[in-house]
Amino acid sequence: MTNATIPPEKGDYQVGREWREGAPFDWKDIHSNFTWHKTGKVNMAYECVDRHVAEGKGNKTALHYLSDEEENTYTYAELQREVNRWARVLQRHGVKKGDFVFVFLPKHPSCHIAMLAAIKLGAVVGPLFEAFMEEAVKDRINDCEGEYLITDHSFLDRVIREDIPSLKNIFVTDKQGGDYISITKEAEKENPELETVWVDLEDGLNIHYTSGSTGKPKGIIHAHRNMIQQYQTGRWVLDLHESDIYWCTAHPGWVTGTVYGVFAPLLNGVTTVIHGGRFSAEAWYGVLERAGVTVWYSAPTAFRMLKSQPERLHKDYDLSKLRHVLSVGEPLNPEVIHWAYETWSLRIHDTWWMTETGAQLVANLPTRTIKPGSMGRPIPGIKAAVLDDDGKELPSKKTGHLAIQASWPSMMKEVWKNPEKYQTYFPFGGDWYLAGDLAYMDEDGYIFFQGRSDDMINSSGERIGPFEIESKLMEHPAVKESGVIGKPDDVRGEIVKAYIVLNEGYERVEELAQEIRSFVKSGLAAHAAPREIAFIEELPKTQISGKVLRRELKKWESEGVL
Repeated sequence: MTNATIPPEKGDYQVGREWREGAPFDWKDIHSNFTWHKTGKVNMAYECVDRHVAEGKGNKTALHYLSDEEENTYTYAELQREVNRWARVLQRHGVKKGDFVFVFLPKHPSCHIAMLAAIKLGAVVGPLFEAFMEEAVKDRINDCEGEYLITDHSFLDRVIREDIPSLKNIFVTDKQGGDYISITKEAEKENPELETVWVDLEDGLNIHYTSGSTGKPKGIIHAHRNMIQQYQTGRWVLDLHESDIYWCTAHPGWVTGTVYGVFAPLLNGVTTVIHGGRFSAEAWYGVLERAGVTVWYSAPTAFRMLKSQPERLHKDYDLSKLRHVLSVGEPLNPEVIHWAYETWSLRIHDTWWMTETGAQLVANLPTRTIKPGSMGRPIPGIKAAVLDDDGKELPSKKTGHLAIQASWPSMMKEVWKNPEKYQTYFPFGGDWYLAGDLAYMDEDGYIFFQGRSDDMINSSGERIGPFEIESKLMEHPAVKESGVIGKPDDVRGEIVKAYIVLNEGYERVEELAQEIRSFVKSGLAAHAAPREIAFIEELPKTQISGKVLRRELKKWESEGVL
C-alpha cells in the first residue's frame, strides 16, 4: 500500500496551462511579470505590495490574522500604508540601504509589516524565530554587526543589549515604548506615502542563519533576484491563483516562513493567513475552516500529529475549500500521504529545498504522479543529479550526493564574511551545488532521500547543528564533555539526544538531566534542548585530534548500546 503511486488530480493548474512536461524553460521568460522588467526599478517590497495597489487591487485582502484573542485583516492598500509608515520611522532613525535590520516578533501581521518596511528602504532583513533565547539572538546579530532590531517588550529579556554592541536602536511594537522607540506609536503620525528605495537584483534582501555540524550558525545572504523563482514556484508548485486563501504554518524566522509565508504569496497577490496560536489539531482544523484556506503548506511533523488524532476528528470541520496541500522540511512518510489521500481526499505534495537554495528546487508538481516516499522531481529550470565521491553521475537507484546544477535565480548570494564556507558547497569546481543530502534517483527521475552526509539534525523540519548545542552544554557546571546526535523518531523525524560526561561531584540522576535540558532551552531555544540525555563515562574520539566521533554515537544508538 505505501508504495502505490497516486495519480495527478484533475484541475486547472498553473503549471499545466503554462508549461508542457519535457518542454524547455528559461527563467528569463519570467522577468516580464515584474515591473522592473520595464522600469528598471527593483525592490522586493514594491513587487509584493505596491504594484498590486497600482494595478487596482488595493481592496483585496492581503493578510488575514487569527489567534485565540484576535482576528483582523489588512487589504493590500492598508498593508501598503502601514509598511510606508513603519519605513518612515525606521528611516528617520537612521536605517538606510544595506543596513541589517533584525525582526524578532511572533507570527503576527506586525512581523510581515516590519520585514517589508525594512526591505522597502533597501535594508537587509534578518527574521529571528520567536522561540530563540538570548544566546541565539546575540550570536546572529553580532555576526553581521546588526544595528537595528524590531521586537516587542515580551521578547526584550532575551535581548541583552550590552552583549550586542553594534545595536544602535531597538524598536518595539508596543504603544508604550519606555526606554525604546515605539514604532507603532510613531508610525501613527507618519505620512502613509513613501518613495521606494530602489536597488539592484543582486543587492542583499535577507539573511538567515543556518546551523552546521561544526562552528556557529552561518549567515546566508539572499538577493532581490530571488523574487523570480519565489514568484514562479508560488505559481507552479503552490499553484497559487489570485482567488486563493493561502496558509504557510512556518514562522518567518525559518526560511520557509520568509519565502513561502511572506514573499511568494504576496508576489502572487493572494490572501495570506497568519495563525498566532500554538499547534493543536482542533486549532489548525479550525483555522482551515474559519479562514476558508484553499492552499496549505506545512511540515511532516504536523501531518503526522494530525494522523494520530481520533479517526473522525476532521469530520467536525468544513474543509471543503481546501484543494492543494504541500509539505516541506523533512522526508514525508508514505503512510502519511496515503492517510491524507484516504481521509481528506487530497494528495500531500512533498517539496525539497534549503536555506541556501532560496526556493523550491525539487517537488511533486500538482500535474505529476506522486510516488510516496519521494521528494518528487526537479522543477522546470532545475537540473539535479546524484553524484559519487568524485563528482561523477551515478546510475538510477544508486545512492550518492544530491547535487543541483548551478545556477538558479534564488541561489544564495554569499555566506556572510565566509567565502571559504561558500566554496564548500561546490566541491567539484563550481558546476554542481552539493546539498549535504544523500539520495538516489529512480528511472523516472524521482528523487528519494536517504540521509544526511554530515551530522546535521532535522527535527520537526528544523535543521539543528549539534556543535551549537554541545557548546551550550559545556557551559553548564556539571558537564565535562558532550556529544550530540539526532535520534530517529516516528513523529519528529529526529530528536536531539545528548551523550554527556559529568564532572566530578555530580550524580547521574533524572533531576540533573532535566536541569541541563532546561539550561539549553533557556539559553538557545526549545527545539535545541535534548529530549534525551545519556550520562556516560567517556565519549568516543579520534586518536589524533580528539574530535568526538558522532558516527560512533549514532552506531551506539542504532545498536541500543545506551
